[in-house]
Amino acid sequence: MFPYAPAICYSGFRDGQSPDLGIFPSYEEIREDLRILQHDWNYLRLYDCDEHAELVFEVIEKENMDFEVMLGAYVAAEVSNPNCPWGAEYTPEQLQANRAHNDERMRALVKMAQRYSDCVFSVSIGNEATVEWTDHLIPTERMVEMAEYVKQHTDKPVTFCENFVPWLDTLAPLVEVLDFISIHTYPVWEYKGIDEAMAYTKKNYWDVANRYPEKTVVITEAGWTTASDGRGIDPHNANLELQNRYVRELLDWSREEDILCFLFEAFDENWKGSNDPLEPEKHWGIYRADRSRKPVVDLLAIK
Repeated sequence: MFPYAPAICYSGFRDGQSPDLGIFPSYEEIREDLRILQHDWNYLRLYDCDEHAELVFEVIEKENMDFEVMLGAYVAAEVSNPNCPWGAEYTPEQLQANRAHNDERMRALVKMAQRYSDCVFSVSIGNEATVEWTDHLIPTERMVEMAEYVKQHTDKPVTFCENFVPWLDTLAPLVEVLDFISIHTYPVWEYKGIDEAMAYTKKNYWDVANRYPEKTVVITEAGWTTASDGRGIDPHNANLELQNRYVRELLDWSREEDILCFLFEAFDENWKGSNDPLEPEKHWGIYRADRSRKPVVDLLAIK
């Protein structure tokens, strides 16, 4: 369905900004980011149909940039999840409000995809909302309901972005509704060293692709963090050199196999995770939070 082209996840929140605080990058900041990215990347993935996405589309249109965008929707928990390590217990009132929020997000997703139809190539109804550890757990039948709504109201291909594991069993009913499958694969989170990392990623991909041979499978997140405080990732398994190797091997393989694969991610985001500056969630970018290049940018012949 989608041929290989350089693809990357983009979230432009800088220091002092975050979606949690409701403080968004400015037009000028997003323009700076997209000018950095435009020469190397064809596809962008956005996580929510919010103010940030609106400005991204404005910049693309006004600056005549040539990006194709996967537009997402940020969905909230509709059930509590005792399996979430950092806590995901909610009151009935909160869950009811979250369901209304999710309905609103689907409407906003459709509306934004229609408004910016020229550069939106697909839409995603959520991100990591069905995996066992998520703090925004949504039952599969509810994901099916949201997918059906979006499919009825847009002509864009519809997907859902999730860790590879649920696709192998619990998400089978959702696969029937979606136009294509979007998986995430993170060897470094699964305690894999660099020598086994690509074999693990390939297995993740082919396990899902072989399970559903009639569906296109896209990788919407894969990458390597460059720092860790030891929380979930051994610090020795997170550095610039390992990022260089994994990203190069990932892009070489996806190009050879003609697989659309979104690298996670464009820029480091210091608002994420804990307050520890070495928190691994903050360090997945191929550019630092100050927009300086990491070595992988200069080493890779991306196209």
